[in-house]
Amino acid sequence: MAPIRAWLDKTTETWTPPTTRDLASPLRFLYWLTRSQSRRIALGAVLGICWTVGLTVPPWVLSRAVDEGLVAGNTGALVGWALVLLAVSVLNALLGIARHRTMTKIRMDASFRSVRTTVWHTSRLGASLSRRVSAGEVVTVGISDVYTVAMALTVTGPGVGAVVAYAVVAVVLFTISPLLAAVVLAGVPLLAVTVGPFLQRIERTGGEYRVHQGRLTTRLIDVLAGLRVLNGLGGKTFVAERYDDQSQRLVGRGYRVAGPASWVGALSTGLPALFLAAVVWLSARMAATGAITIGDVVAVYGYVAVLVVPVSFFIEGGADIARARVAGQRIIDLLNLPVASDNDTAALPTGSGPLVDPDSGVIVRPGLLTALVAANPAEATTVVERLGQLTSEDTDVTWAAVRIDEVPREQFRQRLVVADNDAEVFAGTVRDIVAGRMEPDDDRIRAAIHTAVAEDVVEALPGGLDAVIAAGASDLSGGQRQRIRLARAVYSKPDVLLAIDPTSAVDANTESAMIDRIREARRDTTTVITTSSPLVLDRADEVIVLVDGKTSSAGTHADLLRSDPYYRDLVTRAQDGLDDE
Repeated sequence: MAPIRAWLDKTTETWTPPTTRDLASPLRFLYWLTRSQSRRIALGAVLGICWTVGLTVPPWVLSRAVDEGLVAGNTGALVGWALVLLAVSVLNALLGIARHRTMTKIRMDASFRSVRTTVWHTSRLGASLSRRVSAGEVVTVGISDVYTVAMALTVTGPGVGAVVAYAVVAVVLFTISPLLAAVVLAGVPLLAVTVGPFLQRIERTGGEYRVHQGRLTTRLIDVLAGLRVLNGLGGKTFVAERYDDQSQRLVGRGYRVAGPASWVGALSTGLPALFLAAVVWLSARMAATGAITIGDVVAVYGYVAVLVVPVSFFIEGGADIARARVAGQRIIDLLNLPVASDNDTAALPTGSGPLVDPDSGVIVRPGLLTALVAANPAEATTVVERLGQLTSEDTDVTWAAVRIDEVPREQFRQRLVVADNDAEVFAGTVRDIVAGRMEPDDDRIRAAIHTAVAEDVVEALPGGLDAVIAAGASDLSGGQRQRIRLARAVYSKPDVLLAIDPTSAVDANTESAMIDRIREARRDTTTVITTSSPLVLDRADEVIVLVDGKTSSAGTHADLLRSDPYYRDLVTRAQDGLDDE
């Protein structure tokens, strides 16, 4: 087995992402998974053929033992054929073990390859992923769909073996009786006519079920994330009842999928049994008339009994492919989400700007703390997403006259960071969370925590920097999570930091300290903050006012209060909101 294992390792341990052509349809995606481990698939097919064809040998050996041993009264021949039967059975057992091990590896490879491809693509989508596909859909793809698709690759081993074994049995039966062979061969179109409509219904109803399953998973994730808030508002019972109602609807759709699936399962057992009964009855009548021998009757019974295996593989393989087409469509829908182009034709200039967004007219001058303010906060967020290249749409944003969509993405992400309040916080120690993708440096981590005014958060945790924070920072308050996220962004020391409303969940005293420390820590670098807080606006070097997503005016907070009535009214409303709190 060592040479075979070495032969397999030449290709099966490599990974390359699928091409656009590989994602054209679910069947093309299945073909990519098959092609990606072609050597192992070939071995699985060979073992599947050997095993299923090997199952047809014992009936022939048994027929020889009957005719040449029992009927002829030859004890030596009987013992000899019995030993041959034992050897064949042992060999079949070993082939079965090897086949099963190989097919398990094939399914695992397909599953892990699909997961790796999904992770690879979602990482390329970055922050835009959450705005284009629900979290529940991603979870369902990663847990359910990849497993369903991987199971369909079973047809490459036992499925191929079933086809060959069916042909072999038909040929052998033809040597015994053409009539028996014709009855067996007639079973294939009968299977297609009987099972085909059920497979089509599985595919149709399975697609509907899969869509609602993704939606319900999304709702569950949202409920778990907001459980503390729901408890505080007293809405947990209402949400639980609503989730229960939607779960029952999903169960109903599941029953509609399970109906045809159960028929397929029943037919995979029932139809072979009917074949067995019909062929045995026919062979027994032929033996009674002397057309075939008693040994032939035994062999025919064994051959038809063996056919239960390939016929079951035919039916189950068809059902697996039908389900895989549904699951594969969901996977390729995710993988076909477009990623912002990365032409790698330019390099970012030294320095930190200026950043220019022609769509809004925003010009972020280097080395300043710039505040973006709008009556609708989403307008300011949209500008930041364009500046940070978080959208899949083409952008004309430039960095020191160089288009950012012509800059290598990795270089761009190292020098510009977007701090979003929805950014994920993975489970880990404070040290690992704040350091993020960079090497941890305790002095720098403490400095970043100081800048984000998060010292009290860390001091309240047992273990300081070694304290463990739960996934999503669910064990922290909203304001604490916000400051930890800001500390992570500050730690990376980007040339340009784009922060989306980083002080929205803290009190006025903390907010004042945060903006002062950000100014000090990021002196001579570029920082952009979206906000409507008068405290932040007053400390910004420049304020850019957006109206309907376009730059209306720009200047210092004091100058705009004197010269821009729209800005003055906007800030007054924001101040009144703070006073009401």
